[in-house]
Amino acid sequence: MEVRGRDPGTECYRVTHDVDGRTVTALVPERLAADLRLFGSRPSHQMAYVWMAENKDKIEAAIAKLARGKGAPRPPFDQITLIEER
Repeated sequence: MEVRGRDPGTECYRVTHDVDGRTVTALVPERLAADLRLFGSRPSHQMAYVWMAENKDKIEAAIAKLARGKGAPRPPFDQITLIEER
């Protein structure tokens, strides 16, 4: 999995991951990395990158499940969406 940066319009991080020989791009909401005790908080870039590193396996599994059409991942990873590159 490679983090490609933050998409300010969607408030998500754009990530790519290889699934079955193809590169899939997904949006990982930054709110997943937020401190849930602080309502409305937005994580720093460092906090988001640390969270994604700590949850790399779960994020990759969610992307693979979505790319293969095998249903929705378990919460909170069900908030990850796939996007098409143009």
